[in-house]
Amino acid sequence: MRVFVTGATGFVGSAVVRELLGAGHQVLGLARSDAAEAALKEEGAEAYRGDLTDVDGLRAAAEATDGVVHTGFHHDFSDMPGALRIELAVLAAFGDALAGSGRPLVVTSVTGLLTPGRVGTETDGPDPAAPGAHRAEPERAALALADRGVRVSAIRLPQVHGAGDHAFVPFLIDIARDKGVAAYVGDGSHRWSSVHRLDAATLYRKALEQAPAGSVLHAVAEEGVPVRDITEVIGRRLGLPVVSLAREEAAAHFGWLAGFVGNDNPTSGAATRARYDWRPAQPGLLADLDQDHYYA
Repeated sequence: MRVFVTGATGFVGSAVVRELLGAGHQVLGLARSDAAEAALKEEGAEAYRGDLTDVDGLRAAAEATDGVVHTGFHHDFSDMPGALRIELAVLAAFGDALAGSGRPLVVTSVTGLLTPGRVGTETDGPDPAAPGAHRAEPERAALALADRGVRVSAIRLPQVHGAGDHAFVPFLIDIARDKGVAAYVGDGSHRWSSVHRLDAATLYRKALEQAPAGSVLHAVAEEGVPVRDITEVIGRRLGLPVVSLAREEAAAHFGWLAGFVGNDNPTSGAATRARYDWRPAQPGLLADLDQDHYYA
Protein backbone atom coordinates (compact mmCIF):
# COMPACT_ATOMS: atom_id res chain seq x y z
CA MET A 1 0.00 0.00 0.00
CA ARG A 2 0.97 3.62 -0.49
CA VAL A 3 0.12 5.19 2.85
CA PHE A 4 -0.21 8.84 3.88
CA VAL A 5 1.08 9.38 7.43
CA THR A 6 0.52 12.52 9.49
CA GLY A 7 2.85 13.23 12.40
CA ALA A 8 5.35 11.30 10.32
CA THR A 9 8.43 12.70 12.07
CA GLY A 10 6.92 12.72 15.56
CA PHE A 11 7.61 10.38 18.46
CA VAL A 12 5.01 7.79 17.47
CA GLY A 13 4.65 8.65 13.80
CA SER A 14 8.34 8.21 12.98
CA ALA A 15 8.21 4.68 14.41
CA VAL A 16 5.08 4.00 12.34
CA VAL A 17 6.86 5.17 9.18
CA ARG A 18 9.75 2.77 9.81
CA GLU A 19 7.35 -0.08 10.58
CA LEU A 20 5.39 0.46 7.38
CA LEU A 21 8.49 0.74 5.23
CA GLY A 22 9.94 -2.37 6.83
CA ALA A 23 6.76 -4.28 5.96
CA GLY A 24 7.00 -3.29 2.29
CA HIS A 25 4.56 -0.39 2.22
CA GLN A 26 5.30 2.94 0.58
CA VAL A 27 4.96 6.04 2.75
CA LEU A 28 4.00 9.61 1.96
CA GLY A 29 4.70 11.55 5.14
CA LEU A 30 3.40 14.98 6.11
CA ALA A 31 6.34 17.37 6.58
CA ARG A 32 6.11 20.89 8.00
CA SER A 33 9.75 21.86 7.47
CA ASP A 34 12.87 21.23 5.43
CA ALA A 35 14.27 19.22 8.31
CA ALA A 36 11.18 17.00 8.46
CA GLU A 37 11.28 16.50 4.70
CA ALA A 38 14.95 15.52 4.84
CA ALA A 39 14.31 13.09 7.72
CA LEU A 40 11.54 11.35 5.79
CA LYS A 41 13.62 11.04 2.65
CA GLU A 42 16.50 9.61 4.68
CA GLU A 43 14.14 6.88 5.93
CA GLY A 44 13.11 6.06 2.36
CA ALA A 45 9.71 7.79 2.45
CA GLU A 46 8.26 10.53 0.28
CA ALA A 47 7.46 13.89 1.85
CA TYR A 48 4.30 15.95 1.43
CA ARG A 49 4.80 19.54 2.53
CA GLY A 50 2.06 20.99 4.69
CA ASP A 51 0.57 20.89 8.16
CA LEU A 52 -2.65 19.95 9.93
CA THR A 53 -4.30 23.28 9.15
CA ASP A 54 -3.98 22.70 5.40
CA VAL A 55 -7.17 20.65 5.00
CA ASP A 56 -7.22 20.94 1.21
CA GLY A 57 -3.69 19.57 1.04
CA LEU A 58 -4.51 16.76 3.47
CA ARG A 59 -7.56 15.82 1.40
CA ALA A 60 -5.49 15.74 -1.78
CA ALA A 61 -2.78 13.60 -0.17
CA ALA A 62 -5.35 11.12 1.13
CA GLU A 63 -7.03 10.91 -2.27
CA ALA A 64 -3.68 10.04 -3.85
CA THR A 65 -2.91 7.12 -1.52
CA ASP A 66 -4.31 3.72 -0.59
CA GLY A 67 -4.87 4.58 3.07
CA VAL A 68 -4.10 7.01 5.87
CA VAL A 69 -2.48 6.69 9.29
CA HIS A 70 -3.20 9.80 11.35
CA THR A 71 -0.78 10.14 14.27
CA GLY A 72 -0.54 13.94 14.22
CA PHE A 73 -2.33 16.20 16.69
CA HIS A 74 -2.09 19.94 17.29
CA HIS A 75 -0.89 19.78 20.91
CA ASP A 76 -1.70 23.20 22.33
CA PHE A 77 -2.88 22.85 25.92
CA SER A 78 -3.33 26.63 26.10
CA ASP A 79 -6.00 26.45 23.37
CA MET A 80 -7.53 22.99 23.47
CA PRO A 81 -10.80 24.11 21.79
CA GLY A 82 -8.72 25.38 18.88
CA ALA A 83 -6.74 22.15 18.74
CA LEU A 84 -9.97 20.14 18.64
CA ARG A 85 -11.38 22.30 15.84
CA ILE A 86 -8.26 21.55 13.81
CA GLU A 87 -8.57 17.83 14.55
CA LEU A 88 -12.22 17.68 13.54
CA ALA A 89 -11.47 19.53 10.30
CA VAL A 90 -8.67 17.06 9.53
CA LEU A 91 -10.98 14.10 10.09
CA ALA A 92 -13.66 15.65 7.90
CA ALA A 93 -11.12 16.12 5.10
CA PHE A 94 -10.02 12.49 5.34
CA GLY A 95 -13.65 11.39 5.37
CA ASP A 96 -14.33 13.34 2.17
CA ALA A 97 -11.26 11.86 0.48
CA LEU A 98 -11.93 8.24 1.46
CA ALA A 99 -15.74 8.10 1.47
CA GLY A 100 -17.17 5.09 -0.33
CA SER A 101 -13.75 3.62 -1.10
CA GLY A 102 -13.36 1.08 1.70
CA ARG A 103 -9.79 2.33 2.09
CA PRO A 104 -8.30 2.29 5.61
CA LEU A 105 -8.00 5.27 7.94
CA VAL A 106 -6.24 4.64 11.26
CA VAL A 107 -6.66 7.46 13.77
CA THR A 108 -5.14 8.10 17.17
CA SER A 109 -7.11 8.36 20.40
CA VAL A 110 -6.14 7.93 24.08
CA THR A 111 -6.97 5.59 26.96
CA GLY A 112 -7.27 8.67 29.17
CA LEU A 113 -10.83 9.23 27.95
CA LEU A 114 -12.00 6.08 29.78
CA THR A 115 -13.61 5.94 33.22
CA PRO A 116 -10.92 6.21 35.92
CA GLY A 117 -10.52 3.59 38.63
CA ARG A 118 -11.45 0.46 36.70
CA VAL A 119 -9.84 -1.53 33.92
CA GLY A 120 -11.00 -0.07 30.60
CA THR A 121 -11.62 -2.28 27.59
CA GLU A 122 -12.00 -1.77 23.85
CA THR A 123 -15.80 -1.87 24.15
CA ASP A 124 -15.94 0.95 26.72
CA GLY A 125 -16.99 4.38 25.53
CA PRO A 126 -15.59 7.73 26.64
CA ASP A 127 -16.33 9.14 30.09
CA PRO A 128 -17.04 12.90 30.03
CA ALA A 129 -15.45 13.20 33.50
CA ALA A 130 -12.15 11.57 32.50
CA PRO A 131 -8.97 13.71 32.18
CA GLY A 132 -8.68 12.76 28.51
CA ALA A 133 -12.34 13.43 27.71
CA HIS A 134 -11.35 16.20 25.26
CA ARG A 135 -10.33 13.43 22.83
CA ALA A 136 -13.79 11.82 22.87
CA GLU A 137 -15.38 14.01 20.20
CA PRO A 138 -12.65 13.36 17.60
CA GLU A 139 -12.80 9.63 18.31
CA ARG A 140 -16.57 9.59 17.77
CA ALA A 141 -16.26 11.70 14.61
CA ALA A 142 -13.64 9.35 13.20
CA LEU A 143 -15.54 6.15 13.94
CA ALA A 144 -18.68 7.63 12.36
CA LEU A 145 -16.82 7.62 9.03
CA ALA A 146 -17.48 3.87 8.89
CA ASP A 147 -21.02 4.81 7.84
CA ARG A 148 -19.52 6.63 4.85
CA GLY A 149 -17.67 3.62 3.54
CA VAL A 150 -14.31 4.28 5.18
CA ARG A 151 -12.50 1.35 6.85
CA VAL A 152 -11.73 3.48 9.88
CA SER A 153 -10.21 2.27 13.13
CA ALA A 154 -9.14 4.12 16.27
CA ILE A 155 -6.06 3.21 18.29
CA ARG A 156 -6.22 4.34 21.90
CA LEU A 157 -2.74 5.07 23.19
CA PRO A 158 -1.75 4.87 26.87
CA GLN A 159 1.53 6.32 28.14
CA VAL A 160 3.90 5.80 25.21
CA HIS A 161 7.55 5.48 26.17
CA GLY A 162 10.91 4.97 24.51
CA ALA A 163 13.95 6.93 23.37
CA GLY A 164 12.87 10.39 22.22
CA ASP A 165 9.88 10.56 24.59
CA HIS A 166 8.83 14.16 25.25
CA ALA A 167 5.47 13.66 26.97
CA PHE A 168 4.28 13.01 30.51
CA VAL A 169 7.20 10.99 31.89
CA PRO A 170 9.83 13.57 30.85
CA PHE A 171 7.60 16.26 32.38
CA LEU A 172 7.65 14.33 35.67
CA ILE A 173 11.43 14.15 35.48
CA ASP A 174 11.72 17.89 34.80
CA ILE A 175 9.36 18.73 37.68
CA ALA A 176 11.37 16.52 40.04
CA ARG A 177 14.59 18.27 39.02
CA ASP A 178 12.97 21.68 39.49
CA LYS A 179 11.33 20.92 42.85
CA GLY A 180 14.15 18.84 44.32
CA VAL A 181 11.85 15.91 45.12
CA ALA A 182 10.20 13.12 43.15
CA ALA A 183 6.56 13.17 44.17
CA TYR A 184 3.37 11.19 43.75
CA VAL A 185 -0.16 11.85 44.98
CA GLY A 186 -1.63 10.06 48.00
CA ASP A 187 -0.38 6.50 48.27
CA GLY A 188 0.75 6.50 44.64
CA SER A 189 -1.46 3.57 43.72
CA HIS A 190 -2.83 5.36 40.66
CA ARG A 191 -2.01 3.25 37.61
CA TRP A 192 -0.86 4.24 34.14
CA SER A 193 -1.22 1.78 31.29
CA SER A 194 1.73 1.92 28.92
CA VAL A 195 3.31 0.81 25.65
CA HIS A 196 6.70 1.18 23.98
CA ARG A 197 6.61 3.29 20.82
CA LEU A 198 7.94 0.43 18.67
CA ASP A 199 5.24 -1.96 19.86
CA ALA A 200 2.62 0.72 19.21
CA ALA A 201 3.96 1.16 15.68
CA THR A 202 3.45 -2.54 14.98
CA LEU A 203 -0.19 -2.25 16.01
CA TYR A 204 -0.74 0.75 13.71
CA ARG A 205 0.46 -1.39 10.81
CA LYS A 206 -1.78 -4.28 11.79
CA ALA A 207 -4.76 -1.93 12.06
CA LEU A 208 -4.03 -0.50 8.62
CA GLU A 209 -3.85 -3.98 7.12
CA GLN A 210 -6.57 -5.79 9.05
CA ALA A 211 -8.91 -3.75 11.23
CA PRO A 212 -12.60 -3.77 10.21
CA ALA A 213 -14.49 -0.49 9.90
CA GLY A 214 -15.47 0.99 13.24
CA SER A 215 -12.86 -0.91 15.27
CA VAL A 216 -11.34 0.36 18.51
CA LEU A 217 -7.92 -1.03 19.40
CA HIS A 218 -5.98 -0.63 22.63
CA ALA A 219 -2.22 -0.29 22.18
CA VAL A 220 -1.66 -1.42 25.76
CA ALA A 221 1.32 -3.59 26.65
CA GLU A 222 1.11 -3.04 30.43
CA GLU A 223 -2.31 -2.76 32.04
CA GLY A 224 -1.36 -0.62 34.99
CA VAL A 225 1.98 0.61 36.34
CA PRO A 226 1.62 2.36 39.73
CA VAL A 227 2.69 6.00 39.63
CA ARG A 228 4.53 5.41 42.91
CA ASP A 229 6.79 2.87 41.14
CA ILE A 230 7.44 5.33 38.31
CA THR A 231 8.30 8.03 40.83
CA GLU A 232 10.67 5.77 42.75
CA VAL A 233 12.69 5.06 39.60
CA ILE A 234 12.89 8.79 38.86
CA GLY A 235 13.95 9.58 42.42
CA ARG A 236 16.64 6.92 42.41
CA ARG A 237 18.03 7.97 39.05
CA LEU A 238 18.10 11.65 40.03
CA GLY A 239 19.31 11.04 43.59
CA LEU A 240 16.25 12.81 45.00
CA PRO A 241 13.93 11.98 47.91
CA VAL A 242 10.61 10.40 46.98
CA VAL A 243 7.63 11.98 48.74
CA SER A 244 3.87 11.70 48.90
CA LEU A 245 1.71 14.77 48.37
CA ALA A 246 -1.84 15.34 49.55
CA ARG A 247 -4.28 15.71 46.66
CA GLU A 248 -4.78 19.39 47.48
CA GLU A 249 -1.03 19.95 47.06
CA ALA A 250 -0.87 18.36 43.61
CA ALA A 251 -1.86 21.39 41.53
CA ALA A 252 0.83 23.62 43.02
CA HIS A 253 3.49 20.95 42.52
CA PHE A 254 2.57 19.46 39.13
CA GLY A 255 0.70 22.33 37.46
CA TRP A 256 -1.41 21.25 34.48
CA LEU A 257 -0.09 17.68 34.87
CA ALA A 258 -1.74 17.22 38.28
CA GLY A 259 -4.94 15.71 36.91
CA PHE A 260 -3.02 13.09 34.98
CA VAL A 261 -0.63 12.22 37.82
CA GLY A 262 -3.61 11.53 40.07
CA ASN A 263 -5.62 9.67 37.43
CA ASP A 264 -6.08 5.93 37.84
CA ASN A 265 -6.17 4.68 34.23
CA PRO A 266 -5.64 0.89 34.11
CA THR A 267 -6.51 -0.36 30.64
CA SER A 268 -6.66 -3.78 29.04
CA GLY A 269 -5.32 -4.58 25.60
CA ALA A 270 -6.18 -8.29 25.81
CA ALA A 271 -8.87 -8.26 23.12
CA THR A 272 -6.60 -6.32 20.75
CA ARG A 273 -3.70 -8.70 21.30
CA ALA A 274 -5.90 -11.73 20.65
CA ARG A 275 -7.67 -10.40 17.58
CA TYR A 276 -4.61 -9.01 15.80
CA ASP A 277 -1.96 -11.40 17.13
CA TRP A 278 -0.19 -8.36 18.54
CA ARG A 279 2.67 -9.37 20.81
CA PRO A 280 4.47 -6.45 22.49
CA ALA A 281 8.15 -7.32 22.73
CA GLN A 282 9.89 -4.14 23.89
CA PRO A 283 10.93 -3.27 27.48
CA GLY A 284 8.21 -2.20 29.89
CA LEU A 285 7.85 1.32 31.24
CA LEU A 286 9.88 0.87 34.43
CA ALA A 287 12.75 -0.88 32.68
CA ASP A 288 12.79 1.76 29.96
CA LEU A 289 12.58 4.58 32.51
CA ASP A 290 15.76 3.22 34.10
CA GLN A 291 17.73 3.89 30.91
CA ASP A 292 20.04 6.86 30.40
CA HIS A 293 18.07 8.32 27.48
CA TYR A 294 15.44 9.63 29.91
CA TYR A 295 18.02 11.65 31.87
CA ALA A 296 20.35 12.97 29.18
